[in-house]
Amino acid sequence: MLEIYPQVKSIHIGLVLVSGGLFALRGLLALAGQPLANHAGVRYLSYGIDTALLAAAFLLMTTLHAYPITHDWLTLKVLLLVVYVVLGVQALRRARTQRARLGWYLAALATYLLMFGIARAHHPLGWLRWWGWA
Repeated sequence: MLEIYPQVKSIHIGLVLVSGGLFALRGLLALAGQPLANHAGVRYLSYGIDTALLAAAFLLMTTLHAYPITHDWLTLKVLLLVVYVVLGVQALRRARTQRARLGWYLAALATYLLMFGIARAHHPLGWLRWWGWA
């Protein structure tokens, strides 16, 4: 199965970028008060992208035999994924005020960037490792 690794990794990275970009766009639309942010078509597109993203992640895990319990950076990334989803739901649907929506949105974006840095570095400190802090 290692022969498909490069293609699956490329698909996974592409879906990460598309998913994050769509969330960022939806968040900006929500902050601007645009109903398109939570339109059913946009939500279902997001669900489809995220489902494909998770499928690619599981395929990568099984191909490499790299599981969250055995790799600390991967464990942290999965835990942060849960945090990111909760923050995103708060930002897009549950926040009652514009200020709260902005706070949840920025926290979700920061979590996304943290996960991205951890994935790139394959280390729990993520971006900090690249900046020489680890």
